[in-house]
Amino acid sequence: MRAIWKGHIRFSLVTIPIRIYNAISTEEKVSFNLLSKENHNPVKYEKKDKVTGEVLRQEDIIKGYQYEPGQFVIIEDEDFEKVKLKSTKVIEIEGFVDASEVHHTLFDSPYFAGPDGDVAAQTYNLLTEALRNSGKVGVGKVVLRDRESVVLLTPHKKGILLYKLRYPNELRDMKDVPNLEEKPIDEAQLKMANTLIDSMTTKFNDLTLEDKYNSALKEMITAKIEGKEVVSVSEEEPEVVDIMTALKQSIEQAKADKKPMEKAGDKSEKQAKAKKAS
Repeated sequence: MRAIWKGHIRFSLVTIPIRIYNAISTEEKVSFNLLSKENHNPVKYEKKDKVTGEVLRQEDIIKGYQYEPGQFVIIEDEDFEKVKLKSTKVIEIEGFVDASEVHHTLFDSPYFAGPDGDVAAQTYNLLTEALRNSGKVGVGKVVLRDRESVVLLTPHKKGILLYKLRYPNELRDMKDVPNLEEKPIDEAQLKMANTLIDSMTTKFNDLTLEDKYNSALKEMITAKIEGKEVVSVSEEEPEVVDIMTALKQSIEQAKADKKPMEKAGDKSEKQAKAKKAS
């Protein structure tokens, strides 16, 4: 696994050399190239002036901020230099908080943080175990690509998982979602819904979670390469039934799915007993 960042974790006077690794693999994702329809040649993107249609070179393009419709203030490279933050290569821990205080909507990209060498391993392991024992997570800041990012450190298995966090003011308010009106709840329906949830309760690791679309893409591509016919699957619209009927049928289905399969030996034994009794 190749590191994408090298630096330090620092809290108070404690400094730990670390390396950061991508936690997300992109190897399984299917990507496509854009080709010309007639010749199947790769397509090149060109930047054009929207008014004149002129093709522009990179050096002909500047940045502007639109402060009113059609009105732009021009931002030069030296303007960016004035607000450029010093890249310290240090994750400064601001404090340790209860994990429940950080809402999951703030979580962005996950990364693995590992010790940078044998010398750092002991202090790194100490921090990992201290986080695990305390039930706390570390929240800090780091400068990445001239931007300051908020990060969260939490113990994960034998190491530390680092999340890049969104700033709270980036989140929209749930109250702005349309049709979120409080309506009276039927107690019988609520009881049935709770029963359904109980009957469907399982462990996260026992769920079968896979990217079926990505798998279907690979099968389709393989079929086309081999000259086979691509078979499409049509999906029927689900039938809408009244809520009580749907809840009752769902509970029955969930119970049936959880019912253990009868072993062949047990079945034979039951048949033998029944035969003997007759």
